[in-house]
Amino acid sequence: MKIDNNDSLLIEKSAPVVLVGVGEIGHVLATGFLKAGHPVIPVTRAQSLTDVLAATPDACALVLAVGEKDLLAVLASIPPNWHNRLVLLQNELLPKDWQAVGIEHPTVISIWFEKKPGKLVKELMPSPVWGTHAGLIQTALAAVGLHGRIVPDLIAMQHELVIKNVYILTTNIAGIVVGGDVHTLWQAHEPLARAIANEVIILQEKLVGESLAQAPLIAGMLEGFAGDPTHSCTGRTAAARLQRALTLAHEHQLNLPQLTAIAKSFDQTLVHG
Repeated sequence: MKIDNNDSLLIEKSAPVVLVGVGEIGHVLATGFLKAGHPVIPVTRAQSLTDVLAATPDACALVLAVGEKDLLAVLASIPPNWHNRLVLLQNELLPKDWQAVGIEHPTVISIWFEKKPGKLVKELMPSPVWGTHAGLIQTALAAVGLHGRIVPDLIAMQHELVIKNVYILTTNIAGIVVGGDVHTLWQAHEPLARAIANEVIILQEKLVGESLAQAPLIAGMLEGFAGDPTHSCTGRTAAARLQRALTLAHEHQLNLPQLTAIAKSFDQTLVHG
């Protein structure tokens, strides 16, 4: 599906952006929008998103910077007239997630930069972005010294999302076992990393409903490794990611022995059933 990504001339330079979620990534994006001339209207947990949207009908974009676990509930609450203004950026995101609630044409970015509290932004590589507001997002990133790489269609964007999923799930789940950084993971524990990545790809195939070529996905993961070799494998959400993966595997009747073994050795409660 082709979507016109060249929206830079269609959006009023001063049109506001509604931002749901004001964490570290949300803060980076907000700074970019402001520097690009777009007022930012933040929405916190204490506010009603419905009320904010009703009060800002002239907003050019609605950016959802909430965490993965909160996304589906928020997506289901978005009024239809805002669907084409949506910008999504979560890890573990796939087209089925927005399509399940009737959203057809959001703008989607796969974030390849990191922002930790009290630290500068670290970019691993340009972040691929697709959708009608891709130009807006690319401009906002450029305003804070980051790079967006516009991709041509949904097929290409799905590929980019799967690469990020393979990267984040493989490193987090492997980190539960060996800790360390991504360079050490690949240099000292490549068989483990490959075994986990292969099972993650099997899960992704089931979720997208088609066969996936492993080599390009592994290559994409390794490009991420090269972008920041000292990136820590285990994040604070590693156990939750493993749990979600096993729950999805159970729902789709997939046997993922490597992930199951890791869950058993880490915490019996992570094994579904």
